[in-house]
Amino acid sequence: MTNTNTSRAIESLAAEIGSNVYIDIAKWHLYLREAHLHTLVAERVYPLLESNSLDESKVSQILEDIPVKIGGKRDLPLADLIPTASQVNLMDILEEFQRNM
Repeated sequence: MTNTNTSRAIESLAAEIGSNVYIDIAKWHLYLREAHLHTLVAERVYPLLESNSLDESKVSQILEDIPVKIGGKRDLPLADLIPTASQVNLMDILEEFQRNM
């Protein structure tokens, strides 16, 4: 895949993630697009899709490795902010995206 095609694929994946995966703060859903985290997540998980090595534990580790600043003072792993249902939705999106590659 060329760099242009890869960039388009990552943008498409980021759009899907940004619209469907959210973090939960005090029962308030902030979608990753609104939190400006969707592209970062897409860029980090895309190599797993490209190499056909998508695995829930690898995705969980990627989410653990993305720090999110809370209150301008403390960083929390993105994995701690995404509820289980939204993480399941993320895996469904990634599996579907990989099938269509």
